[in-house]
Amino acid sequence: MFNTDTLNALRRLLLAMADDHLIIGHRNSEWTGLGPILEEDIAFSSIAQDKIGHALGLYSILYEQLGEADPDTLAFMRNETDFTSCQLVEYPIGEYDFSLVRHLLFDVAALIRFEDASHSAYDPLAKLARKVKGEIKYHVFHASTFVKQLGQGSEESKARMQSALNQNMALALGMFESFEGEALLVQQGIYKGEAAIRTAWLGEVGAIVEEAGLKMPDAEKLEPIYGGRKGFHTEYLQPLLDEMTEVFRIDPAAEW
Repeated sequence: MFNTDTLNALRRLLLAMADDHLIIGHRNSEWTGLGPILEEDIAFSSIAQDKIGHALGLYSILYEQLGEADPDTLAFMRNETDFTSCQLVEYPIGEYDFSLVRHLLFDVAALIRFEDASHSAYDPLAKLARKVKGEIKYHVFHASTFVKQLGQGSEESKARMQSALNQNMALALGMFESFEGEALLVQQGIYKGEAAIRTAWLGEVGAIVEEAGLKMPDAEKLEPIYGGRKGFHTEYLQPLLDEMTEVFRIDPAAEW
């Protein structure tokens, strides 16, 4: 149905989406046992499980439909330069304000991507998107609820949320780095394209930020932090991969 160039572009899109969800899932899991309140400990743990499940779904399409390696190999046997995750998801969890704002910025983008993908001309992606977008709606609801509460809270909480938003913004813009063959996917109704996703994201995030009483950084005055889609990463990714893959690499054939 699709030519070789289109299929290669589709592989790049799915791999980037899967890598983003795998890495942010691992980062979110690091809040297990550390959440500021029990409710948040449980919430971040649950969201982390969802994210890794979304990554598995995308890796499975790559394996079953597009001839890539199996999901375990894709997740656990690649090195840093083979990953195409954006740099936003790589950073350590930091304080709760940083992780919460990153959660909001990432999940609003993820929801827009999956809502668009639910209408994709590539049926395996559309089916997966229709299955998981309800979970991502919950993730956005969770993030926006707490961002609004803290933005409308004390002077300290408001200042910390604004600082975290400023810190995350250029990194978040890096989620929309273009990739080779993207125009082919747009032309054939497989994907809306990064520019359109970015525009929708700015509108939706801006509305949440305004309701929270915070100031949206001017995206036009910021230099997006690109590179992740092309395998250029921060110093934080390889240590994360080493930790995440340690048990699997000891004996990849082991059964549990």
